[in-house]
Amino acid sequence: MFTAPSAPALPRLPALDGVRVIGAAAVIAQHVGFITGVTTRETWGGWIAAMDFAVALFFVLSGFLLFRPWARAVATGSAMPGVRRFYWKRALRILPAYWLAVIVCLTVIPERGVAPLGDWLRHLTFTQIYERGQIRPGLGQTWSLATEVVLYLLLPLVAVALVGRRWRPVRTVALAGLGLVITMGWIAAMGMGLLDTGLHIMWFPSYGLWFAAGIVLATIHVAIRTSTAPRSWHVFDQLGSAPLACWGIAIGLLAVASTSVTGPRGVAAPTAGQFAAQLGLYAGVAVMVMIPLVFGPTTLMSLALGSAPIRWLGTLSYGMFLWHPLVLEMIYRVEGRAYFTGNPLRIYALTLGGAIVLAMVSYYVVERPVLRWGSTTVKRRAGRATKHQRAVTAASAAS
Repeated sequence: MFTAPSAPALPRLPALDGVRVIGAAAVIAQHVGFITGVTTRETWGGWIAAMDFAVALFFVLSGFLLFRPWARAVATGSAMPGVRRFYWKRALRILPAYWLAVIVCLTVIPERGVAPLGDWLRHLTFTQIYERGQIRPGLGQTWSLATEVVLYLLLPLVAVALVGRRWRPVRTVALAGLGLVITMGWIAAMGMGLLDTGLHIMWFPSYGLWFAAGIVLATIHVAIRTSTAPRSWHVFDQLGSAPLACWGIAIGLLAVASTSVTGPRGVAAPTAGQFAAQLGLYAGVAVMVMIPLVFGPTTLMSLALGSAPIRWLGTLSYGMFLWHPLVLEMIYRVEGRAYFTGNPLRIYALTLGGAIVLAMVSYYVVERPVLRWGSTTVKRRAGRATKHQRAVTAASAAS
């Protein structure tokens, strides 16, 4: 009986670990800028408000990294990634640290004494974004994780639909364009008043464009590296060879995003048009940041982003993302400081440092042991499956 070989190992792109660090640092900056008031008080506050481009960076990166194994498998005629293993690995990577953060935040900083059961259920199941006003202090950033979890649930089905049974990268890219269509339709519904911009901007269809952008980059990357890409796609290699130009474009797009074209800097919800502008601009920023690191040659910047210290911070970036709002909240409570006051640089340094410390505790005490246990479990299952297959083969040969 013929068994498809496993997909060849995907080339490591160490600089993408640095992208995670950039994203985590930017998210922290945006939240510090808001709570200290500089985003609404200072003329340069628009730049700080625009640091939430990091969400686009994370979503594009997720689309790229998670879809690439499916594209590579079909392009090389190898076995497709196992769906059960995919879900298992995602659960081990995301849930333990997230549940720990939820438990700590709902225990340490409940709004009205003991947090009600509904708060626990919504946050533990990633459903806090589906009703207004249900995200609790210290957990405001988890809206994006709740949105990304939908990608994890859908990806195996979507990936199989996009790649099909035969490697046709142009078709895959065209189908991935449905992500843009979904987002445009969602925004149109907001513009017509059918959806609430204060609530539905957190839901998955709003970000189909960003996830699709990562999927498109993954498809193009695999096609080029397996010599199956149309000639026109090699423009990405040319763009990757001009990192300063790409990052200059990213900065330019970010400058536009720092203006009122993307909506108010405070808590007021943007209009549908302003939200559409933000999505488009941030998508451009994220793609331009990634192109040199994915398609370009080795440079001093890619070496720096892929260096050991940055990769180490990259392993902590998820914890930094999870814990920094709690650190920020506790700084203001301990100091008895009113919101929208404080030195932003000092608060940022304290928040970043505290987030790194808690991320280290989370990673070394919870995340890494769970990941190692999960890896051992997968290897044991694979070993048992191999023994079973050998026994079946031997029995078939004997008969």
